[in-house]
Amino acid sequence: MTETIISLNTVNPIEFFGVNNGKLDVLKKKFPLLKILSRGTQIKISGAPEQIEVAKEKIDLLIQYLERNGSLSENYFSKILGGDDAESIDNFVDKNPNDVLVFGPNGKTVRARTVNQKRMVEAADKNDIVFAIGPAGTGKTYTAVALAVRALKNKIVKKIILTRPAVEAGESLGFLPGDLKEKIDPYLRPLYDALDDMIPADKLGYYMSTRTIEIAPLAYMRGRTLDNAFIILDESQNTNDLQLKMFLTRIGANAKAIITGDPTQIDLPRNQRSGLEKASRILKNIPGIAHIQLDEEDVVRHKLVKAIIKAYEKDHKEEEEYYNIRNSK
Repeated sequence: MTETIISLNTVNPIEFFGVNNGKLDVLKKKFPLLKILSRGTQIKISGAPEQIEVAKEKIDLLIQYLERNGSLSENYFSKILGGDDAESIDNFVDKNPNDVLVFGPNGKTVRARTVNQKRMVEAADKNDIVFAIGPAGTGKTYTAVALAVRALKNKIVKKIILTRPAVEAGESLGFLPGDLKEKIDPYLRPLYDALDDMIPADKLGYYMSTRTIEIAPLAYMRGRTLDNAFIILDESQNTNDLQLKMFLTRIGANAKAIITGDPTQIDLPRNQRSGLEKASRILKNIPGIAHIQLDEEDVVRHKLVKAIIKAYEKDHKEEEEYYNIRNSK
């Protein structure tokens, strides 16, 4: 029997082992013939030499992923352990040292953390318009904002424009306290939060005051031509057909646009149809427009978010089947 010790000095051991050693249990199940113990910042492995070598290779990949991303969900932990071919593993552990999108305040690094987020980055590099569609928590907005900030810092564009339809406000907007900006800001807060992670507060304040970065409701885009800009339309499922067409036709010279949306969370009145489905369909095969589909595997929030998404998807499919059967009678 052989014994080896692997150090976790370059990563957070708690992030590696998981809450209540949940990830360590996954590792032990993957290699049932080995004795695997955690000791502080070390992993002690005992067993057959050939089995230890395979386990060591997998653990090295897990450490690489953690070093580059700072966090590792139990789902991705299992996926990396289960991957056998080098190409699929490379999807999780990017060997490119330049994969950081933005260096934020206090040394924070922002990068694509999942396979589809990386595809989103690649699509934005190669296309001027990208549709990023997927459920809550998949990092659509966060990745899009990081791409915009990177483009601004690299002087690829001169300004960033972030917009959302303020659908939730509806007719009650006038009853909210404050001026128009104060009424609208709560609906744009997720965009502010993403920027806070990527740009120091004083610099962000300067960018906002000089309109280098502009955050505004979608209605403010009408009549404008947006040149030399990186434009993000967030929550696009809450636009109707005419609104989305209006936005897409604002894009000017040397501009890039990312349209994010979640078709399962439409807040429009029942008599209005979302324009996202139609736009995604009719613009499918136009060169220069990319379509990235994110799913529950890309969820980077609490692990229960993925379970919640799956439960709602299952319920939605059951409802559709019920109504299809009823309508066919």
